[in-house]
Amino acid sequence: MGNLPAPIRVLLMLLVPALLVPLFPEIAYPVFVMKVLCYALFALAFNLLIGFTGLVSFGHAAFFGWSGYTTGILMIKLSGYGFPVELAILAGMLVATAIGWLIGTLAIRRTGIYFSMITLALSQIAYFLAVQIKWTGGEDGMQGIPRGKLLGLIDLSVDNHMYYFTLAVFVAGFLAIHRIVHSPFGQSLKALRDNAPRAVSLGYDTDRCKLYAFMLSAAFTGLAGSMKTLVLQLSALNDVMLTTSTETLLMTLLGGLGTSWGPVVGAALVVSLQNYLAALGGVVTIITGLTFIVCVSFFRRGMVGEWEAWRRRRNSQPNPSGKAHNASLKKPTTPLTATRTPT
Repeated sequence: MGNLPAPIRVLLMLLVPALLVPLFPEIAYPVFVMKVLCYALFALAFNLLIGFTGLVSFGHAAFFGWSGYTTGILMIKLSGYGFPVELAILAGMLVATAIGWLIGTLAIRRTGIYFSMITLALSQIAYFLAVQIKWTGGEDGMQGIPRGKLLGLIDLSVDNHMYYFTLAVFVAGFLAIHRIVHSPFGQSLKALRDNAPRAVSLGYDTDRCKLYAFMLSAAFTGLAGSMKTLVLQLSALNDVMLTTSTETLLMTLLGGLGTSWGPVVGAALVVSLQNYLAALGGVVTIITGLTFIVCVSFFRRGMVGEWEAWRRRRNSQPNPSGKAHNASLKKPTTPLTATRTPT
């Protein structure tokens, strides 16, 4: 286990209490934890684009919402005929990837704020279509979406079964994103983020790298959207609104850009605030905003980012006791020489 990367070791340590959640619902309600896992996967997918590629997108709500609509309509219409829930999730991912290809193809032609504005404009078109198309339910959304049976055997309508399935999907998504980031393709994305002109001079096809990163981010976002639809058994218009994209950006910034666990921590914090302070109504937005201000002011790298930076500084500092010990060992000694007393 000592040879494993630190993010994987943390995952294995947290997996033990995560497996015990259904046994202690009075401590952590399984449906709430499932919601956190879905949004954590969403934030991880967003971090793949903004944290490791350097592209700020305001269009991820389109992938999140439309994947949910796709999975929801398939389960509503076909689950009674034995349609596999796995195919419904895969269909949601494919729709999200297709939308990502369409938006990405148009957006990667620009950089900086222009890239962000293009993604924002196109995501608003996706929101308009969600309002106008009848089968999405418009402002009412889709409700009572069946969860189906996993592999045709495991009834996902049981919350405990759905919980372990959601946990397995999150772990698989986390490992997949971690592998992508640390692959040669991930290194090219980091080179593109740090110095795009130099990446071009080294022979990287930057437009293709950005498009592939955008589509991968859209695919994982689609997976999160489909899982969220099954967990809550509804797909609402809020999922395709701009606020969903900005909330995910907030989660990523709170936790730490370009870190493995930062988006997960940020998602857990934001979803917890929304859940436990829901009785306060609009005050939740103010509290979330104040939390963001405090984090930006005192934790500019995000909570996990600051922790990792502190550990790096601590490990790079020499050990004072060891330094003194080494100095004492290297201290030159004066040779003993015989002296004659003059007579």
